Amino acid sequence: MKHSTSPNDVILHSVTKLAVVIILTFSIDLFFAGHHNPGGGFIGGLSMAAALTLLFISFDIESVQANLPVDFTKLAAVGVLIAVFVGIGGMLFNQPFLFQAFDYFNLPIFGKTELATAVLFDIGVALAVIGTAVTIIMTISEDR
Repeated sequence: MKHSTSPNDVILHSVTKLAVVIILTFSIDLFFAGHHNPGGGFIGGLSMAAALTLLFISFDIESVQANLPVDFTKLAAVGVLIAVFVGIGGMLFNQPFLFQAFDYFNLPIFGKTELATAVLFDIGVALAVIGTAVTIIMTISEDR
């Protein structure tokens, strides 16, 4: 669906670009905060999908897809597979499904840092949510 451009589109496009950067930054913060505070893969992925939806609304879907050639259906499937395989990973070590392992490491720039398998699970959840939400939005936009 192509939109005709008007003089007012310049303001819309400029504000959208700034808003998307802010939303994506907040999404990343929500994602990383989720291990010890409210947030995580689901809400981080959902807010990233909201940023993409804002781009779809402000610019036409074809333009966004040309600049971001991602098959969101496959992205959702990969996310689900990552989440399931991380969940099964604990079972390989005689632990329950979705068992979490973590430890602290001294990283050169960051210093003492906690690394946990829950982050890998959250990556899978985020990819599944982004893929599913954007696929739904694009499917709804095709129904006219």
